[in-house]
Amino acid sequence: MKLHSVLMPVPALDPALRLLRDTLAVPLRFADGARYAAFDSPLRVALAAGDERIADAPALVVRVDDLDAALARLVADGAAVRRAAHDGPHERRAVVTAAGLDLVLSQPHRTGA
Repeated sequence: MKLHSVLMPVPALDPALRLLRDTLAVPLRFADGARYAAFDSPLRVALAAGDERIADAPALVVRVDDLDAALARLVADGAAVRRAAHDGPHERRAVVTAAGLDLVLSQPHRTGA
């Protein structure tokens, strides 16, 4: 067996499609009207419990170079901040909801600074 993808239910496809394709620049692989869309992206499945459980629903983790800039752009596009930017053990991160999707924004800690 091999994991293929993570299916994320959304209230409406068009806003989620615009968020992923246009705002986050994830390449669209296939769309079937207003029913289904698939994206070309290597996707890792991650599990989190205890202090690492920073989202209560399935969430897409988006690696960013500048957390503050990414957060500002998403908020300007209508995202709601669920957990403000903060330092985690491995990265700086924040949680937002946009277009019915929960996103964890993750900026790796810089080393050697």
